[in-house]
Amino acid sequence: MTNHADPNHQHTYDEQGRMTCCSLEEKINAKTSGKADTHTESDGHDHSPNAQSTFQMFTPSLVSLALLLIAIAFDNYWQPAFFKDWVRLAWYLLAYLPVGFPVIKEACKAIVKKEFFTEFLLMSIATIGAFSIGEYPEGVAVMLFYAIGEVFQTLAVKRAKGNIKALLDQRPDEVTIVEEGNVRTVKAESVSIGNIIQLKPGEKLALDGVLLSDAASFNTAALTGESKPDTKQKDETVLAGMINLNTVSLVKVTTAYTDSKLSKILDLVQNATAQKAKTELFIRTFAKYYTPVVVLLALLICVLPYFFVADYQFRDWLYRALVFLVISCPCALVISIPLGYFGGIGASSRNGILFKGSNYLDIVASIKNVVMDKTGTLTEGVFKVQQVNIQSGFDEKEILELVNALESKSTHPVATAIHQYVGDVNSKIELIGVEEIAGHGLKATVNGKELLVGNFKLMSKFDIKYDVDVSSIVYTVIAISYDKKFAGYITIADQIKEDAKTAIEQLHRLGIKTTMLSGDKSSVVNFVAKELNIDNAFGDLLPEDKVNKVKEIKARGESVAFVGDGVNDAPVVALSDAGIAMGGLGSDATIETADIVIQDDRPSKIPMAINIGKTTKRIVWQNITLAFVVKAAVLILGAGGLATMWEAVFADVGVALLAILNAVRIQRMKF
Repeated sequence: MTNHADPNHQHTYDEQGRMTCCSLEEKINAKTSGKADTHTESDGHDHSPNAQSTFQMFTPSLVSLALLLIAIAFDNYWQPAFFKDWVRLAWYLLAYLPVGFPVIKEACKAIVKKEFFTEFLLMSIATIGAFSIGEYPEGVAVMLFYAIGEVFQTLAVKRAKGNIKALLDQRPDEVTIVEEGNVRTVKAESVSIGNIIQLKPGEKLALDGVLLSDAASFNTAALTGESKPDTKQKDETVLAGMINLNTVSLVKVTTAYTDSKLSKILDLVQNATAQKAKTELFIRTFAKYYTPVVVLLALLICVLPYFFVADYQFRDWLYRALVFLVISCPCALVISIPLGYFGGIGASSRNGILFKGSNYLDIVASIKNVVMDKTGTLTEGVFKVQQVNIQSGFDEKEILELVNALESKSTHPVATAIHQYVGDVNSKIELIGVEEIAGHGLKATVNGKELLVGNFKLMSKFDIKYDVDVSSIVYTVIAISYDKKFAGYITIADQIKEDAKTAIEQLHRLGIKTTMLSGDKSSVVNFVAKELNIDNAFGDLLPEDKVNKVKEIKARGESVAFVGDGVNDAPVVALSDAGIAMGGLGSDATIETADIVIQDDRPSKIPMAINIGKTTKRIVWQNITLAFVVKAAVLILGAGGLATMWEAVFADVGVALLAILNAVRIQRMKF
């Protein structure tokens, strides 16, 4: 029911052209819920509004238009003798009913629910009033063009939902599973963890799993927005929505159908409209008071001149009041603003950027400083051992095996690098009291001796003496202490992402300052910052140090977006105005903690997200300005008797359609 206390509400038309009532969120959710179509691309279904359904939506308006044109022709050209009095009235009523009756019906339903001031009521009063003073053509025209405008609004909403429906289409209903050498097709929802799926070339994966085949190439566009093939090796994670490109592959299911990464993405985008931008909240509050004020002003326009105008004619002033009501209908604002924000969310999701709410589109549009973590954000996060330097008096093989065993308790990329260099963990090594010391490293007891593996701050913390000029080493350094003695160090290198420099350049072009914070040593951080031309860089930071650095920036009155993994940097994410997580293909936690998730881990998506936010905000304010300026002008002209109802309805519908077209154009933009 269209209640202007909630500007997202509007009505639409079903496949037979009957007017129905629902909210923008309900329309979106109806198509993105599990009840919506889930056909795959290969099933031959076209999910866009087809010609038949569009024609059916316009049918009531077409019938009304045909009858109206005939009536106008009778009135002005042919003037047949029978077309008089009650016949003329009956004909115009017949033209009015296909478009007017559904609106009056919804107005009555709203009144029963004590929702008095709706656009349905405005249109009903205006058109019934026009009939009451004999302005039949104008009464029909007002409702006709209002109905046509609503159909165009519905089509615009359908187009706005296209990106989410495209994501939804990546979840096939059925899968082929292999059991004891037999192959059978089952419903995707019925597949259990541990089942093995057979995936043919061109098929989409329905559930998350691990690849059992030696290698396979996948299109990951549903998850990342990028169609560039991604080759996976045996035992690597593959996710729902990926399209198998070349060979028949086997995948072992690791996650339930409803818990897949793609399902989480869909939930995120579906619920994005729940977090309203300040502009939407403003319009909601404004509309709550706007409509009753307009009705009151229309009443005053009709009645008040009786006491001040000498030749007062009730019919003339009633007509002015009706014109005022028609132009005051806030359709353009009610639909175009939430549609604009949803268009921004859809455009970002198409590019692999997920906003948790339209409010974050506004927030990123005003960001002045982007603060970034180094590892995994600007660098690949894929470390490789460059050098092993073990002190004399220690057995290098023994030390490396001990380090490998202790690092196996960590999920840090450094641990993976050491494991790849050393090999399998020695199962005979027994670690006791393993402890992770935040910002420093790991500690454990082996064979009754203390083992420390981490940065040189860890050595200093435990008073381990060493004779190494750490500042001269450009690479990341892993220091080792065994039995209270410095045992040496391992250097590890991380590669800068190929688009990191482009990302920093684009941020600078947007007038945004860049800052890099890292727990890595300062020499490494400064090297990366110099390569990328980052404005400010700080290394050797503990988690609390990062928080303090962000507080310093915010104290200068600058809005801050923090980009990191969204989990280890949770305190900084919470403190920042917008938390941006490099979600990648396997990090569920980042989707839950950040405000914005970049699915393919590309730094260049950071300025893209900001650009989408700025564009969305600009389009929304263009619509607000357009609607207020045009409506204010015609309202004044209508109240002064200088605008007819024809002009009012064309102005109202025209502004609404222009605002809608402006709102949906963001979906065609390239960022």
